[in-house]
Amino acid sequence: MPVESGSSAAARQAKQKRKSHSLSIRRTNSTEQDRSGLQRDMLEGQDSKLPLSLRSNLLDLFSQIEREFENLYIENLELRREIETLNDRLAAEGQTFEGADLAKGALKTKASHSTSQLSQKLKTTYKASTSKIVSSFKATTSRAVCQLVKEYVGHRDGIWDLSVTRTQPVVLGTASADHSAMLWSIETGKCLLKYMGHQGSGRVRNLFYPFISASSTASGDQTAHIWRYMVQLPTPQPVADISVMFLYHQGVVIAADWLVGGKQVVTASWDRAANLYDVETSELVHSLTGHDQELTHCCTHPTQRLVVTSSRDTTFRLWDFRDPSIHSVNVFQGHTDTVTSAVFTMGDNVVSGSDDRTVKVWDLKNMRSPIATIRTDSAVNRISVSVNQKIIALPHDNRQVRLFDMSGVRLARLPRSNRQGHRRMVCCSAWCEDNTTCNLFTCGFDRQAIGWNINIPALLQEK
Repeated sequence: MPVESGSSAAARQAKQKRKSHSLSIRRTNSTEQDRSGLQRDMLEGQDSKLPLSLRSNLLDLFSQIEREFENLYIENLELRREIETLNDRLAAEGQTFEGADLAKGALKTKASHSTSQLSQKLKTTYKASTSKIVSSFKATTSRAVCQLVKEYVGHRDGIWDLSVTRTQPVVLGTASADHSAMLWSIETGKCLLKYMGHQGSGRVRNLFYPFISASSTASGDQTAHIWRYMVQLPTPQPVADISVMFLYHQGVVIAADWLVGGKQVVTASWDRAANLYDVETSELVHSLTGHDQELTHCCTHPTQRLVVTSSRDTTFRLWDFRDPSIHSVNVFQGHTDTVTSAVFTMGDNVVSGSDDRTVKVWDLKNMRSPIATIRTDSAVNRISVSVNQKIIALPHDNRQVRLFDMSGVRLARLPRSNRQGHRRMVCCSAWCEDNTTCNLFTCGFDRQAIGWNINIPALLQEK
């Protein structure tokens, strides 16, 4: 009998493998063909107006989705088995600690006790943070009433900012990318005054002097203006006089606000600095530097000489001017993207909003971590906090406006449809505590400001 060489035997085995592989491919293809044929027969037997090819593609996609879910389910089961194994191992180690000698047993018991304390602390922290996050999406049992009352239309471009005067007569101020600022009658919705002193898009913050009506505006022309006006409702006043102009910034002035007392104004700019001015002399009192990128907002405390500035460097800073000889600065780090605004409440809290889709509530006495975190599905723009109701209004890039309480629980969402609400990005919100008809105002890039009546039941605010 002739002896077969090793090379010829290897060639024969490779040929047999290729043959068996081709047979398996044929079987697989035939199986898939049978399955597709069965699916095609099922589709033909069903009554549908969709074309057969489209229905077949949909069936294939659903089959792929089903396989993906099946894989995830299997991975979940495996993870659960691993967790159970680890738990059993930890329990067995705990038993060996108890059976050791006294000297080693004392040390191991102490280590086990500290480890269990750390584990319990981590679990408690995780549960607390998770409950705060999940509470933002919980549905409320009571119903908040949010009604659109008035629309303020007259700007030719998007409205960047708005504010409400804090003393009588109460008027609404808006600042637009059309280089103008307007004052509106809240009740009638008519424009009372139009200010055209800026060469760039402006932002307005309104506050009365003790005896004189005045408004401060910040603009893209690198200036901030303080202008005085007379409002005698319902008669419109066509003229506003510029009393002070600030020219110390080297970039776009993005925001301005008044310190308590009305004698000083703070401005924030893209030149990474915030300036504190004396209103009567228009002199620069302090230049607040330290941010690494452009500033986005500045806000003052309603009753104390405190200023908070926010920036694109993902931080916001607290500036303390209560002691004339010492100006302390505190840096808050808690966001991962641009801090679009940070505002004070009447108490000892600061609320910050960011492009990272979160809003955080901070305690001025403990600045290491926020006391509440609100997670949303869109970037947050200039927020506002109701002094009386302690409600946070969140304007979003996705045209929504949501309301939360100070603990992070969602209270309501302002209605929006084709007939009412904002149709483009909502830039800013402002509360009006002294008006019973409209107590919340919003503005956006749809060129309009909207007045809302918000009625939150007391039981809903307590939850």
